[in-house]
This record gives sequence, structure tokens and C-alpha cells, in this order.
Amino acid sequence: MKLIKPPRLRPGDTVGLIAPGGYTSERAIDKALRNIESLGLKVKQGKYLREVFGNYAGSVEQRVADLHAMFLDPEVSMIWPIRGGSGCISLLAHLDYGLIRRHPKILLGYSDISALHLALHRHAGLVTFHGPVASSTMTDYSRARMMAVLADPQPQYTITMSPENAAQAVREPHFGIHTHTHGVATGALMGGNLSMVAALAGTPYAADIRGSILFLEEVNEAPYRIDRWMTQLDLAGGFRNAAAVVIGICENCGPEHEDVSLTLERTLGLHLHPLTTPAVTGYSIGHIRNQCTLPLGLQARLDTQAQTITLLEAAVT
Repeated sequence: MKLIKPPRLRPGDTVGLIAPGGYTSERAIDKALRNIESLGLKVKQGKYLREVFGNYAGSVEQRVADLHAMFLDPEVSMIWPIRGGSGCISLLAHLDYGLIRRHPKILLGYSDISALHLALHRHAGLVTFHGPVASSTMTDYSRARMMAVLADPQPQYTITMSPENAAQAVREPHFGIHTHTHGVATGALMGGNLSMVAALAGTPYAADIRGSILFLEEVNEAPYRIDRWMTQLDLAGGFRNAAAVVIGICENCGPEHEDVSLTLERTLGLHLHPLTTPAVTGYSIGHIRNQCTLPLGLQARLDTQAQTITLLEAAVT
């Protein structure tokens, strides 16, 4: 399926605020509204934004309805989930991918939103964006990288890693960049939250990592679970078949309590060290404040020596 790109974000555009995964709160909604308005944008809230169904933001039918409504609404230019959480995977079999392809719009988010990104890439051919959710704490770094990709189409755009994350690595080493295999690689950006990418392996919504620059991130998971999901992906698609593997900053993913365990670094090394293609960890991707925005499906170039990811085409029209 030929990829289609959504129209660029312009000053004064309207953002559709929805909760396709976990339930939200008034505090998070207020924060999201401030984030959107600070960007010079307007807000349209989803009909079911405040619904609660267990730990989900309403039933599957309600969450699907809000997503479809935002794609259909001619006033809405960008769809911005308020959070990830869990539950997006349950929407995939119920989405009207033809409708979404006929009304291409920016969809931005990370964590559980990865399920929507991968499904829309595969079945709607839509370029979507792995980046902050609407209730994220925005920093100068994250805001600038986000707006450069969404609002300023350029034939090439080089994403440098966050100097704030590098500074934080002095106190928390997992914020530092570690190169397992140096090199330059070109391919389509593909990936997202590790547990979600692994959960979709073997389904009609799985990420096609062949020839891709595969990026992965995780949060609040023990190394043995990281190892399990990495092994699952390797068995399903083979990291050796990717053009490169980029691991973001996996926050709070060390050993649990006093358990005997490999460290996160050694766990990732088990999977990355054998690769002959470029493989790195600690890039500015993930459940962190200073995160960049990556368009799924877009051609990009990874340069491990320069520690950059360069988009080789505009992500929006």
C-alpha cells in the first residue's frame, strides 16, 4: 500500500483530544488543554473522553467512535491521544481503515498508542507519529522536534539527541547513548513500545521490520520481561533482518527489588551485540520528557557516529 502523508499542522488548527486507551482524569485533561493552547492551537474534546470502563477510557465501541469521529470531522487537523495506558489493541479489529485513509490526519502519541500506529501503517498506509501524548510534560527539546516534524515540511530534517538526557546520564547511566555496532543505515522508521510491538507479532497488525530502522522503548519493566519480548521479536522477524536497531531510554527497567537478575544494559546487549548492522541504545525516544517525534513508515538515515536520525523526506504535506 502506497504511503499517504497527512496535511501539515498550521497555527490556529483544531486538535481532536481523545482517550483511545487508558482512562484519564480532569487534571490530565486540564494539562492537555494547556499544552494544546500553548502551541497556538484549538481543542475539540472527544464525546467519550471522560468515560471509564475498568481501567479503559470507555468501551471499545465508545473509543472507536471517538477515533472515527475525529478522522471524519473536517474541523480537526490533528488527533492527539491524551495518554497511552492500555486497551488500544482491542480497537484494531474494529477500525474502518478505508475511512481513515480517505481522511488522512496527524495522529501523535507513544506507549500504548503504538498499536494504532502499526495498524494504521499496515492497513491504511498512513504516516503517523511516535511522540508526546497530549498530557506529556513538554520541554523545549520535545516541543521543537515535534513541531519541526508536524508543521514545517522539509526535504530533510536531522534529529539530534537531547543534551538534557546526556547530562542526566551522569546520574542515571541508562540515559546515556551506547553504541553496540557503529555504522550508517537507511530504511523506513518502524517500531514503538516494545511490549506492544511484541504483542502484535504474528497478527495482521504486526510491524514489518525487514529493512527498517527499528526503534523500541519501554518503561517500568524488569530485564527478564525485556529479554522475553526482545526474544519474541527476534524469533518473529529477526533483528538481523532490520537495517538498524535503535533502543530508546527504558526508564525504570532495572532489576526488581533484590532479585538476582541481569542488568538492563546486559539484557539489551544479549540481543544487540551479535548484530553486524548498526545497533544503539539510549536515544531520545520513550517515556521521557525530552523525547523526539518519529514518523512511522518514513525513510530515514541513522548515523551512529553523529548520533543522529535524519528524515529523508517531509512527513507532512
